Amino acid sequence: MTALDDRNPQTRITLTEVANHAGVSRSTVSLVLRGSPLVAAETRERVQAAIEALGYVYNRGAATLRAARTQTVGLLICEINNPFFSEMTAGVDDVLDKEGFVAFLANTAELPERQDRFLQRMREHNVDGVILCPAGGTQPDLLDRLRRWQLPCVQALRFLSARDGDYAGVDYEYGMETLTEHLIRLGHTRIAFVGGNLTHSATTERRKGFAAAMRRHGLSPDMIVRCPLTRRAGAEAVGALLDRPDPPTAALCFSDVVAFGVMLGLEARGLKAGRDMAVTGFDDVPEAALSRPALTTVATSARQIGQEAARLLLRRIADPQGPQERVILPSRLVVRESCGAMTQRPSIS
Repeated sequence: MTALDDRNPQTRITLTEVANHAGVSRSTVSLVLRGSPLVAAETRERVQAAIEALGYVYNRGAATLRAARTQTVGLLICEINNPFFSEMTAGVDDVLDKEGFVAFLANTAELPERQDRFLQRMREHNVDGVILCPAGGTQPDLLDRLRRWQLPCVQALRFLSARDGDYAGVDYEYGMETLTEHLIRLGHTRIAFVGGNLTHSATTERRKGFAAAMRRHGLSPDMIVRCPLTRRAGAEAVGALLDRPDPPTAALCFSDVVAFGVMLGLEARGLKAGRDMAVTGFDDVPEAALSRPALTTVATSARQIGQEAARLLLRRIADPQGPQERVILPSRLVVRESCGAMTQRPSIS
């Protein structure tokens, strides 16, 4: 031992000692360590100076045990290459970062068995909760399993049950109905629904909105091309559309990504969206306004959905027995050139 300090080197400096040195309460020191915005800047500086002077080391492991939380959550999405999910993930991070939480991101690739492996791994890492966009084909009893695990869960974009569990999403049905009505007003009567080869709530609601608008005008909603939600699949779907004896004059696509593919497929045949066939998307990803022609679509506020899902999860973590919450954001029609609104008439006959 030196004259500088006769303390046992194995003895840790305590929060109380830091508080006494800084002239504040123990709880104030705790708030500073957690990065709380509730502490005034001057007080925070005084506490940090005391921590440095005394050589205090924050035992995060012990703090985690005391709180029974890890400040981590799981974020499971199904299409990591879809720009919509990039925006949603940014929204989740906006909220979690301010509250000192970190998200573990996992891409299920629309495979329920892969989703199950990730959920089990996140449980092993003791995450405080999960935000889940269920993979296509996920069974509803997954929610019961998560409850048995006592793992808080918020469903995002898709739900396994319309009445069970917390959910953050958008009004897909209304958005697709509005978009279909827009095409009908432009004079289209042969409208194809393109995309969506998996069964989940987002597919069901989109098709429901499409069918409702078509039937209201005495039109058939049966021209459906099921395909994966990729550019390549959208481009390949053009052949199935144009080779029909009664080709559609408008392609109403499940998502913007599929619509981009359809526009490429038309271009490969010497045709142009908005002139030779109306093409619409859904989501309004940033690329939609920059494509040529610019894409008519439905804005679904991906970043805001992520923010709402994160807020729901934090409330559920804080109050596991609280009432279930469902946040449904409105959708909004965005008219651009790809639907042919300038000509207001179908071109393919």
